[in-house]
Amino acid sequence: MFEPLHPTTPEELRDQLADAGRANRSVEVFGANSKHLMGGPRAPASVQISTTHLNRIIQYEPRDLTVSVQAGMRFADLSRELARHGQMIPLDGPWSSEATVGGMIAANISGSRRRLYGTARDLVIGMQFATLDGKLVQSGGMVVKNVAGLDMAKLLIGSFGTLAAITSVNFKLTPVPPVARTLLFRFPDAKSAVEARNAALQGVLTPVAVDILNPRLCAHLQLPETNFLLALQFAGNQEVIGRSTREAEKLGVARALAGAGEQEFWNAIQTMTPRHLETCKDGCVVRVSTTLADVGAVFASTEVPCHSHAASGVTRAWFPGPDEATLFLLACVKNGWKSLVEYSGESAKRGLTLWPEPGSDFAIMKRIKDMFDPAGLLNNGRLYGRL
Repeated sequence: MFEPLHPTTPEELRDQLADAGRANRSVEVFGANSKHLMGGPRAPASVQISTTHLNRIIQYEPRDLTVSVQAGMRFADLSRELARHGQMIPLDGPWSSEATVGGMIAANISGSRRRLYGTARDLVIGMQFATLDGKLVQSGGMVVKNVAGLDMAKLLIGSFGTLAAITSVNFKLTPVPPVARTLLFRFPDAKSAVEARNAALQGVLTPVAVDILNPRLCAHLQLPETNFLLALQFAGNQEVIGRSTREAEKLGVARALAGAGEQEFWNAIQTMTPRHLETCKDGCVVRVSTTLADVGAVFASTEVPCHSHAASGVTRAWFPGPDEATLFLLACVKNGWKSLVEYSGESAKRGLTLWPEPGSDFAIMKRIKDMFDPAGLLNNGRLYGRL
């Protein structure tokens, strides 16, 4: 087995990609390789390139709330540096403690805080990337409002490295709130939890996160609640927390979490996928995207551990094997829900249709792939086996 290349400059990475392109050699580009179980199977490649030696902060302006960082820097290391200045990039999700910045962006990772802060597409203001034809492309800049030209960086977010290799990313930053608190509400069924969710969203509350957990997930996480659970997180100064708590009391009796207990709760949700795949070697995680009105129906369609970012309509279900996941995917397709196998064990991955109904916009995605990589050399199959 040959060793991966470790470029130390964007120019070196560009030249390595160009050499492979001219020789028509397949290429696998990755960061820390922490999310190899996400997306499609890793196809054998003639050249492997790791970005982990591109690992420094390029420019950081705390007063401007912006940072530019090389793609191979660990996201956790960047987060610690930003925290020293009371700032953050509010992205989280499975393996975010091990992943590189480029890996987080290429996989479009986000977590429960997407309700208030958005996803990578809302936080990335610029990017540099290297292409197979030997170019270093700069898109966007270091200002939050940058509308000059086509925002090509948006194409790279969620592309799993199938278009180009990210060399650096510019982010807009968010101040770390001084206080946070989570309220947990118990409900006998999904319908009641969704109704409470609706009331929270239609009222004056501005929660950071609005999540629903089913009883199987609560039991798996060893929570004292054994019913459906609505979790609302609030952040701000003490006055905001007090007002939010008083308003939320209209939804029912809640258990309040703060400090270490609150962090432990959200960490348990964030690390559910890694722990599941560690214990179930053929395990699968199916992600479903629906309207807010259909979240309750998704919960009703499965009995496995299930969790929803209930204010954005993104729901995940954890299955012990591919057979159960396939049956669930078929039900999703029948109901018109967008679904895919987000994570799966290597042995299970190759026998699954990971993305059964990519949708009408997939034709445009293929045309873009052909523009960047007409020979299909770069990270072949990583985009859920489709590209």
